[in-house]
Amino acid sequence: MVQVVTVFGGTGFLGRRIVHHLRDKGFSVRVASRRPRRSNGDGPGLRSVAADIRERQSIAAAIAGAFGVVNAVSLYVERGTETFHAVHVVAAERVAEEARKAGVERMVQISGIGADAHSPSPYIRVRGQGEQAVRAAFARADVIRPAVMFGPDDAFLNTLIHLLRRLPVYPMFGSGETRLQPADVEDVGEAVAKLMQRMGTEAITVECGGPRVYSYKELLGTIARAANAKPILVPLPFAIWHALAGIAEMLPGTPITRTQVELMQIHSVVSAGVAGFADLGISPGAMEGVLQSVLSGA
Repeated sequence: MVQVVTVFGGTGFLGRRIVHHLRDKGFSVRVASRRPRRSNGDGPGLRSVAADIRERQSIAAAIAGAFGVVNAVSLYVERGTETFHAVHVVAAERVAEEARKAGVERMVQISGIGADAHSPSPYIRVRGQGEQAVRAAFARADVIRPAVMFGPDDAFLNTLIHLLRRLPVYPMFGSGETRLQPADVEDVGEAVAKLMQRMGTEAITVECGGPRVYSYKELLGTIARAANAKPILVPLPFAIWHALAGIAEMLPGTPITRTQVELMQIHSVVSAGVAGFADLGISPGAMEGVLQSVLSGA
């Protein structure tokens, strides 16, 4: 009998990869979202369902009879009642509670490297609190903490390439010394699918970082050289970035958010002693390969 996995947030940048890798491993996937994209082609092993993580009945219907649940819903800018706490803590806990009640075998919660329930950053703090809430509701839930993710259709490499090519002077976050370990979004999707397959019942946390650690300045230099761009990299204090982001969040499209600034103030690298890609048998892909692919299509 084919096992069903419900993926909340399955239409997002990471969610789409999770769905793809789950299907590759023989799971039947329900893509749960508020606005199902059935035009994307439901078919064998794939079904789009309407679900709202703010409503218990909606969640329960989406996971009824499922073997596994993945919560990949995320929020980067608060709007009205859509707050970080409401999405990353309250709603995540609600999904975990309903999964436990439904007798779901496996659950994977998507978090992020650096998640810390005691962080002064509202976003980083709720990611840590969300992990705790999910584990309190579903003790066997696994947690995936990706570093910043890249992919051909990302908002990471594509944005940096665009800016580095067009700005003769590029303002860096702080002094450019923040360390980053970018991960291929495909590898993270594969990691989620492998967690859904694993035999162990004890909950684990997996931090997903790529094969190379860069300082932010090194990362910009690597991308600029590949893009044949020669901007002058200028340090800009984080206090100024926070002020600019506060204004930007009021603009359409939100070019930069305070959450992005806060995330750039902490090192985004895997922690010693925490499970990683290697523990799941995954050899992570390098950023440079995808970078060349993005540039060739630019």
